[in-house]
Amino acid sequence: MLYQDCGSCHGMTLRGGLGPSLLPEALARYNLDAITGIILHGVPGTAMPPWSDLLTEDDAAWLADHLLSVKPASP
Repeated sequence: MLYQDCGSCHGMTLRGGLGPSLLPEALARYNLDAITGIILHGVPGTAMPPWSDLLTEDDAAWLADHLLSVKPASP
């Protein structure tokens, strides 16, 4: 899901696209709870939708944890 659905806006290598980069250095200012909340509730006024209808809080927390530790793929 991360690379298919999120990658459609954030880039298949998560380096950014329509949405910002999701690489750990770009997310360093956020903690796990903040990223989980963004995933679940979206960001009003942007293209970032809420995913709470499709993901549980545990699913969103797993994705957030993965984003904070992901090693970038080659461009």
